[in-house]
Amino acid sequence: MAEAPRTAEDLFHQSLSLLLAKDMTGYAGLWAADGIFEFPFAPAGYPARLTGRAAIEEYLRGYPDLLDVREITARTVHRTTDPDVVVAEFEAAGRVVATDRPYRMRYAAVLTARDGEIASYRDYWSPLAAAEVLGGSDALAAFGGGDSRP
Repeated sequence: MAEAPRTAEDLFHQSLSLLLAKDMTGYAGLWAADGIFEFPFAPAGYPARLTGRAAIEEYLRGYPDLLDVREITARTVHRTTDPDVVVAEFEAAGRVVATDRPYRMRYAAVLTARDGEIASYRDYWSPLAAAEVLGGSDALAAFGGGDSRP
């Protein structure tokens, strides 16, 4: 008997587990080959959209070297009328690797699943909050290195 494909909610919870495990290859592996990762609030100079699992994996490659996410302190999943779509709210906490400063950031995400993989993930994080946590807009720019990783 074939296993049922992972649901959008399953994928969201698995993504957080992989983030905590610092398994960025596994995290990127949740996406469909043509999956999309979007950052609607990305500041100027940062990518607003990544297309394809390979691009997502490349983007995430050094993430644990920037942020040491140690726990998810809050997590709420809202089911929608479409069983393939969830809206999730969560808070990540840990340390900024370069400065050892505490890191705490709230996120909202819209995840769409297709055939047990992430087809689309819209990641709503605040560049203003990220700049504050990282030590200012210059630190955010240096931290991001041209991408939107918080």
